[in-house]
Amino acid sequence: AAGPCGTCAGLPGTGPMGTPDGYRRWGLDRPLERPPAPPAVKPALGRSGPQQWGLPPIVRQVPTDKRVVFVTIDDGIEKDPRFVKQARELGLPFTAFLTDNVIGDHYDYFDRLRRLGNPMENHTLTHPSLAGMAYDDQVREICGQRDNVWDHFGQAPRLFRPPFGDYDETTLRAAGFCGARTVVLWRAEMETRGLAYRSGDHLLPGDIILAHFRGPDQLEGQSMTEWITALVRAIQAQGFTIGQLEDYV
Repeated sequence: AAGPCGTCAGLPGTGPMGTPDGYRRWGLDRPLERPPAPPAVKPALGRSGPQQWGLPPIVRQVPTDKRVVFVTIDDGIEKDPRFVKQARELGLPFTAFLTDNVIGDHYDYFDRLRRLGNPMENHTLTHPSLAGMAYDDQVREICGQRDNVWDHFGQAPRLFRPPFGDYDETTLRAAGFCGARTVVLWRAEMETRGLAYRSGDHLLPGDIILAHFRGPDQLEGQSMTEWITALVRAIQAQGFTIGQLEDYV
């Protein structure tokens, strides 16, 4: 495994600040180190083909040589109040991609997380597989959730994640029409038993990690806070710190 991210400490990366001993309360042996300073100019993001010029770019991995990765948390099924405390005490930067039909009338929970410095982005109204759907139906799903995010948080989402990672060119056109600047996928996923990778067997600089708002019913008895502790521990063990995705995309 790579060594610790010693060069990251003290650099002026953005994101929430943790409490001095918060890491101990959540079972970690050291605090999260501050992420490296974000680039003065955001890196150019590639497109998968020439037909996508003029459409939002797709990103799984941020172009960077810094030992920083990015945590994204999807849907909103679990609303564990202890996770708000954990995120605050660890100073955990993450980006949430929210789905309306599992949040219901609990947007206040996610507003508490947003107020810690964690952006709330777009993951559709009802979490369908968008690829193959008609353009108007995709617009309804994406723009509808854009409007919900605006109504509840007073800011429009800039990033969009298609449910299941499924998309087609129609999705990109609909996302762009609904104001998404970037379509965000992932290269690693936090599963019940640990990190899984789309390729290889370890994290790489700039990796985007997918997690979910899940609880004991979905995590074989684990709480969300236990699961997030395991994720942070795995990231630290590979010598990375966690940055704020919106600083780069």
